[in-house]
Amino acid sequence: MLDLVKRLPRILDVERVQAAIGVAETRTSGELRVSVSPFFWGDVRRAAERAFDRLGMSRTREHNGVLFFIVPSRRAFVVLGDSGIHERVGDELWKRVVSAMTPCFQRGDFTAGVLLGIELVGETLARHFPPSPLDNPNELPDAIDVGRRS
Repeated sequence: MLDLVKRLPRILDVERVQAAIGVAETRTSGELRVSVSPFFWGDVRRAAERAFDRLGMSRTREHNGVLFFIVPSRRAFVVLGDSGIHERVGDELWKRVVSAMTPCFQRGDFTAGVLLGIELVGETLARHFPPSPLDNPNELPDAIDVGRRS
């Protein structure tokens, strides 16, 4: 785990990713998180689902949290949305996001892939979950979760 924390700046531009999350969240009541996992054997989607639960992604008022779960050593990722967003967009959004991010991950450019995913998801969240002018709290941290397989 400590090794992944040390290597994170070479894997992902943390400042750019966190800034992109912040910008996207100003346009929506939705919440975005990124979790970076060390290498492990097993099902990446199941690990992403555990991280989704561990990070409290379903605790938002409108159930509109989205998690980008990344396993750089496997060039693998999963994008999971909570029930509120999924009910409005179905599988089509997730397929479009995965399709856009995949070429970046295949060439090892995780930052570009995550930024593209954040932009696409952020645009969709802004359409379906605009921010309340009176109350738009940051319900989940923007910090990147690092080092746990979940």
